[in-house]
Amino acid sequence: MKPKILVTGATGKTGTALVAELLKREWPVRAMVSREDGRSANLRRLGAEVVAADMYDPEQLIAAAKGTQRAYYLPLMRPYMIQAAAAFAVAAREAKLESIVQMSQWTSSASHPAIMTRQTWLVDRILSMIPGVAHIIFNPGMFADNFLRVMDFAALLGIFPTLMGDSKSAPISNEDMARSAAALLMDDPAKHAGKSYRPTGTELLSGRDMAAIIANVVGHRVLPVNLPAWMFSKVARMQKVDPFQIYALMKYVQDHRQGTFSYEGGVTNVMQELTGKPAESFEVTTRRYAAMPFAQQTFSNRLKAFVNFNITPFYPGYDINAYERKLEFPFPSRPLHCMEDGDWRQSHTEQMGLQGIAPAAVGIGKIIETSRSGLLDAAVRP
Repeated sequence: MKPKILVTGATGKTGTALVAELLKREWPVRAMVSREDGRSANLRRLGAEVVAADMYDPEQLIAAAKGTQRAYYLPLMRPYMIQAAAAFAVAAREAKLESIVQMSQWTSSASHPAIMTRQTWLVDRILSMIPGVAHIIFNPGMFADNFLRVMDFAALLGIFPTLMGDSKSAPISNEDMARSAAALLMDDPAKHAGKSYRPTGTELLSGRDMAAIIANVVGHRVLPVNLPAWMFSKVARMQKVDPFQIYALMKYVQDHRQGTFSYEGGVTNVMQELTGKPAESFEVTTRRYAAMPFAQQTFSNRLKAFVNFNITPFYPGYDINAYERKLEFPFPSRPLHCMEDGDWRQSHTEQMGLQGIAPAAVGIGKIIETSRSGLLDAAVRP
C-alpha cells in the first residue's frame, strides 16, 4: 500500500492543486483544512479524506497526523507562524512521520526585514531537527499568482499594474509548485532528505515582458503601469488581502527591485529533474487566468473593473507602519535584504549550481545537501 500523505493548507491555491495531483496518481490523501466549507467539500468529492484542525493546536494536529506517513507542510502566512510550526513538529514526531516536504521561501534568511521570512528561516530549522524524519524543502521564487491577480484589469481595461519596475523574476505557477511537491512526496524520502529544491518558471520576465505576453493572450494592447506603494496598499485592502501578507510583500518588492529573484541566473531546471517535464511557460499560466470568470469580457465584469480602478485612489489603504508598531514584531539589530546578506548570496550561489553548472541546468545533481542536524543552508517562499 502507498503511504498516506497529510496535506496542510489543503484549500489554498497550491494545496488544492497538490491534493488533486496526488489523487490523480492514486495516492491516499488526508487533506487538513481550517474549517469545513465548500472548498473542503470539493476535496472530499475528489476522493480525499478531509479533517479540520487548528494549526496552532498540538492536540488537534496530533489527531490529524495520526495514521499518515508523509506530510506536506505549508507554513502559515500569519504573525504566529512559528507557534504553528512548533505544534506541527510535535505532531510529526508523535505520528512518527517518515518525511515532511515543506514549502519555504526563496528569500529565507535570519536577518531579513520581513518577519515572515525570518520566521520561515526558523521553520526550516525546526522541522529539520525532528529525529527520524526526512525533511525536504522546496523554495520557489515569485509566484505567477502574485502577478496575475490583476488579470481582470489587464483583460478588461488593458492595464497591467506592477510593483517591480524593470527588475525580473521567473514566475512559477501554483500547478507547477504542486507537481514538484507531489514528486518529492511520492519518491523515496531517503533520496531527498536534507535537500532543498528551487523550482522556477521558464524565463526571467519584467512587468513589461509580462504585459506583452498577457496582450498576446487577450488579443489587445496591455499597458504596464508601475504602481506606487500607496496605491498598491489601497488595491490590497479593497481586495481584502491580509495586511500581514501585504507587510511582507512590500519587503519582497524591494528584494525584487534589487535583483534577488534574478541573481545567479534566476532560472532552474528543477521542474524537469523532479517531474520529467519542464515548467509551464508564463503564457500557459496566463491563459488559465484569462479563462477564469472574473476576467471574462462581460458587461458586468467590465463595469466592475472600471469602477474598482477609478475608486482605488479614494479607497483607504493599509497603514503598514502603524500595523508593524501595533504588533510589536521583534526586529533584527541589522536587517538585511537578500542582496545585502553575504550568507544568503553564498547559499544561493551554491544552490543555483554556479560551481561548474549553468543556472538553467541546475537540478537534483546540484542541490545543496545539508546536515540532518538542522543546519540547512537553503531558503523560502518570497
